[in-house]
Amino acid sequence: MPDQNTPASGFQFGLANLKPAEPLEKITLTFPDGAKREYARDITGLDIAKGISPSLAKRTVAMALDGVVADLNDPISGDAKIELINRDDPRALELIRHDCAHVLAEAVQSLWPGTQVTIGPVIENGFYYDFFRNEPFTPEDFAAIEKRMREIIARDKPFTKEVWDREKTKQVFRDKGEAFKVELVDDIPGDEPIKIYFQGDWFDLCRGPHMSSTGKVGNAFKLMKVAGAYWRGDSNNPMLTRIYGTAFAKQEELDAYLKQIEEAEKRDHRRLGRELDLFHFQEEGPGVVFWHPKGWTVFQALIAYMRRRLTGDYSEVNAPQILDKVLWETSGHWDWYRENMFAAQSAGDEAEDKRWFALKPMNCPGHVQIFKHGLKSYRDLPLRLAEFGVVHRYEPSGAMHGLMRVRGFTQDDAHVFCTEAQLADECLKINELILSTYADFGFEGELTIKLSTKPEKRVGTDEMWDHAERVMATVLAEIQASGSNRIKTAINPGEGAFYGPKFEYVLRDAIGRDWQCGTTQVDFNLPERFGAFYIDADGSKKVPVMVHRAICGSMERFIGILIEHFAGNFPLWLAPIQVVVTTITSDGDEYAKVVAAAARRAGLRVEIDLRNEKINYKVREHSLAKIPALLVVGKKEAETHSVSIRRLGSDGQKVMPTDEALAALVEEATPPDVKRARSAA
Repeated sequence: MPDQNTPASGFQFGLANLKPAEPLEKITLTFPDGAKREYARDITGLDIAKGISPSLAKRTVAMALDGVVADLNDPISGDAKIELINRDDPRALELIRHDCAHVLAEAVQSLWPGTQVTIGPVIENGFYYDFFRNEPFTPEDFAAIEKRMREIIARDKPFTKEVWDREKTKQVFRDKGEAFKVELVDDIPGDEPIKIYFQGDWFDLCRGPHMSSTGKVGNAFKLMKVAGAYWRGDSNNPMLTRIYGTAFAKQEELDAYLKQIEEAEKRDHRRLGRELDLFHFQEEGPGVVFWHPKGWTVFQALIAYMRRRLTGDYSEVNAPQILDKVLWETSGHWDWYRENMFAAQSAGDEAEDKRWFALKPMNCPGHVQIFKHGLKSYRDLPLRLAEFGVVHRYEPSGAMHGLMRVRGFTQDDAHVFCTEAQLADECLKINELILSTYADFGFEGELTIKLSTKPEKRVGTDEMWDHAERVMATVLAEIQASGSNRIKTAINPGEGAFYGPKFEYVLRDAIGRDWQCGTTQVDFNLPERFGAFYIDADGSKKVPVMVHRAICGSMERFIGILIEHFAGNFPLWLAPIQVVVTTITSDGDEYAKVVAAAARRAGLRVEIDLRNEKINYKVREHSLAKIPALLVVGKKEAETHSVSIRRLGSDGQKVMPTDEALAALVEEATPPDVKRARSAA
């Protein structure tokens, strides 16, 4: 019973003492359609989605605040632009793969207790997770892991985030025997929160964000391969097992990717290089190419094409392969690029001979020296210097990959010295040259031009960088305005060269893969560092603008791309052997020699096969060698002065008069730039 002195109604007491409620603080959120709505501060993205419609909440997996993807359950503390992200949004793909990595880690630990998990980032086309276990994992373990992953996904546990105290976090992982996680916690800056993400009972240290639940991962995933990886990339540390996987929003997207991977394996330039006898690598020359006759023929055909494209506009030069380090100190390479350079001290006994030299990693300092040799006037500009220069750059052994990543390569390099007023026009001319070159090599699909802006490590003033970036942004806008629908543009923040901003040209090959090849780099710094100048119209000295440009980039890498793009089936003008003349029986031997000689006189690259083998065997062998055209002759062809033509990839054959057949092949073997020049004449 209440005390007699207590008011009869607690409600009445409450009314008498209740202070007026403070109004809830509001925030304004702007939606993609421009609509603005007010909400209570710290509302979550999930509550917003539920307030709009239950079906929207069900479809939404994350949100973006002012363009930054965040957890759907994060409180929103201030005004922002908000986007609700569903699973089909392109931005959700990284979340799908990130969540899938967490599901992989839980599956592995549930199947093999005691396994330590380390890191599991999203990478291009998928993800990986590194594990420490006494017995490494193998692909034979994938079936069991994938089965458990599907079970975890089917349970559809929510991803929930907690922020833990640093010492508590370390103690929890220490108690679990997760020594690698303890080390990772120590590396997190003191002002950053320690985030722990749960998916049911299993949890992991992670920056996030994640989708709303494991069920959103879906079943369009696959484990791809295993590899060894040292903890933190240091061979002094424990060896881990890295499991690679991929995941997509839809099964058909996964199927298309797996088909692309299968096709890429068939087209692997390293395998085709061996099969077609183009080149090889060996331990005594790590990262440098041993070109065989057939491969060198392709290389020289590519060089010849590029030389023809430069005729009339560029002057070809050749700068020394090795230069004193003083020059590289002046250029800035010794400070900014030293770890990628090969250097050696001269072996002479005299003190003045004890000098350090470097193999050139780039051609640009040599070209500045050529520009400086002799007084230049504004009337000499633009001056375009080109060089097919061999350069050497140190690549870690684990990064080298056939022709695609080497330590010694040839650049189709050029440097344009011009006035600031000429800069935009020069960039546009280079753009036209790059696009037409790619079209000549059969790259007519989507192409992306990216503007890479100032990096953290750079030379020159911010004013010079800002000016260069403004000019290039204007050029990029003009390219976009005048280009076809296949040309896309993008900004690549912080990825410029250390001396200036650049355009990167990314082309797409026959099976949908992207390759970054050409570059255009604006440099206000290097000419000034070397004291290069020209005499302007008013008699004053002016520092020229220097534009670095490459079209193929590395010629070795471009040939690797071509091999995979064409699957080794080069167009006739590029093929190392364009025609093989072969016989049905020995009755055709003498006529085969006549045909082969005529083909050589016509300028075709020809081989002759007079072996005493069945014709079907010969046809099959030359087809495997990717010979574009077989000219088969026998007694009948000798009598009628004809040949039977078999083309690569075709089961049929066509009998033609020899002169007519050779004329058709010569026309087809004419490089596309030569055909254009003839048409224009």
